[in-house]
Amino acid sequence: MNDCLFFGKNKHPIIIKNKPEEIKKPIQFKFENENENENENEKQIKQISSSDFGTIFLFENGKAIEYLNESYLQDSTQNPQKIQIENIKKVTVGFSNEAILTLEGNLFAKGEYIDPKNPDEFINISSLIEDTNDRIIENVVCSAFSLYLLTSNQNAYGTGLNYYGELVFDSKTLKKTEKPILMMKNVSKIFSGNSSNHVFLLNSNQELFGFGDNKSGQLGLGESKREETKIQKLTKIQNIPKGKIIDIQCGSNHSIMLIENEDENPKRKLYSCGFYQFNGLGKDENTYEFTEIKSFLFENDDNILDFSVGNIYSLILTTKGKLIGFGDNWYGQLGTGDTNIRLKPNEIELPKLRFNENISNYHISCGARNSFLYYSPSLSFSNLEEDLIKLFRRKEFCNISFKTENGEIIEAHKLILKYRLKDENQIEKLQEIISKKSTKESNQIFEMIYSNKLSTKSKLYSEIKEIINSNEKIEETMKRIYLNENEKDFIIERKEKQYKFPKLILIMRSELYRGMFLSVTEDTSNKVTDYSELSNKSFQIFEYWIYSNQIKNEIQITQEIIDEIETGIDYFQLNQTNPNLFDLLINKFNNQNQNKN
Repeated sequence: MNDCLFFGKNKHPIIIKNKPEEIKKPIQFKFENENENENENEKQIKQISSSDFGTIFLFENGKAIEYLNESYLQDSTQNPQKIQIENIKKVTVGFSNEAILTLEGNLFAKGEYIDPKNPDEFINISSLIEDTNDRIIENVVCSAFSLYLLTSNQNAYGTGLNYYGELVFDSKTLKKTEKPILMMKNVSKIFSGNSSNHVFLLNSNQELFGFGDNKSGQLGLGESKREETKIQKLTKIQNIPKGKIIDIQCGSNHSIMLIENEDENPKRKLYSCGFYQFNGLGKDENTYEFTEIKSFLFENDDNILDFSVGNIYSLILTTKGKLIGFGDNWYGQLGTGDTNIRLKPNEIELPKLRFNENISNYHISCGARNSFLYYSPSLSFSNLEEDLIKLFRRKEFCNISFKTENGEIIEAHKLILKYRLKDENQIEKLQEIISKKSTKESNQIFEMIYSNKLSTKSKLYSEIKEIINSNEKIEETMKRIYLNENEKDFIIERKEKQYKFPKLILIMRSELYRGMFLSVTEDTSNKVTDYSELSNKSFQIFEYWIYSNQIKNEIQITQEIIDEIETGIDYFQLNQTNPNLFDLLINKFNNQNQNKN
């Protein structure tokens, strides 16, 4: 099912047919791609990205369709057109550019400030990075006139316009660049917006840095910095609200930050900064630091599910199915039925949606002057598998090399290969296979091995199926690693007992350890941490689940254990799969009580 809601300026008469230029209330439409032969599941929308440049629909089968603004097209009959790139992971559209990220970590982009000579043709941006060991891209974000990419080595690069210093260089000496330039190392996330000229970078220690356009105070640097309209160097953002930064999205003159704090209710809150005259803040006064957006619409038993920021407006979706908007509404992009500006949050009336299926599968995408609310189910593979794919690309965890047919070296995890291959002798056979494959095919083979998602590349799978344990789940592999004493290299101390864990597993499962291990260069293999506040039974539950995603049958659950584990989940900042640990505990606790009765 590809049901979407649309409202705002209708720049897409091909897909939103027989409708006026301004659609002031959310209308439901079904995406129909008459030129595609895929079945309904293969055409399921995964992501929508929209801005002045155009709109891209990304589907679950890794293919995408783009509808460009006709002012950017020499031949309007080309609209829409299928993007000729396979295995697409993410799409992002800015004011004058767009970018495509593939599962293999290649980044393609086009636009006026990407390649002025050929603005309508995609070029491989990742291949332009000077450091050849830094060309696998994990994430990409388009701003209005620039492009930002995060590599697998946690390095942030930028390319495009630098008028406001949005590439962290003096705009007088560097006006623009068509090659990615390194902006900052040790970066975990990049935040910007499709209409913005300012950027935020978050490092592994949860320290936030901002730079670029600050003429409206949208960097949240405080009253003392309000006169500095161009921030052309990395500047640490002070007075960040308490909690974990989940996301930051930027409009042309404002920024909105999503913070998660388990000690508060609701757990997720939004904070904004900028000039209120430019709207999008959710309040009627200027804020030069990130300040909470307050409204009776944000109930204590509700929570923020998703949000999106357009040019000078913002939309929020809550876990109770409320769509809330504020800011500019000149084209009806708030969906309120009129074109009146809303300085403070307003609830938007929605057509009947399939919230009974799973509201968490709904997402918002704000363009410059239009909005989408669409249904996109979660990926079929777990967070654990996604993390394995990401980690196998990181140099510091690779200790075995494979050479492709063109002589390029790919490094892989010997530890994971040991448990994915039928035996260690199969490494030689894998090396023989890789030596006859291109770099792209070799990366696809490793992704199949690590994720156990084998059916997607049946031809390649047929060549490796004899050497891998294709029926074993990721969780089972993790359990076997856990049971192997020889592979544990990090000590957690409890009272007088020590437990050894593989750093690789702790990085995948815990944001706490991810920051600890990836933000330092020295060896931390002998580091000792004391967790004496957890009872023995609670720690045993935590220890077993972190590898197997299960709870031992013989464990008896009490309310005291549930309370301890809930605290432990927050402390360790666990990256939980589905079902998560807390849900498993509650279900087991309820079943035990029913059996007693």
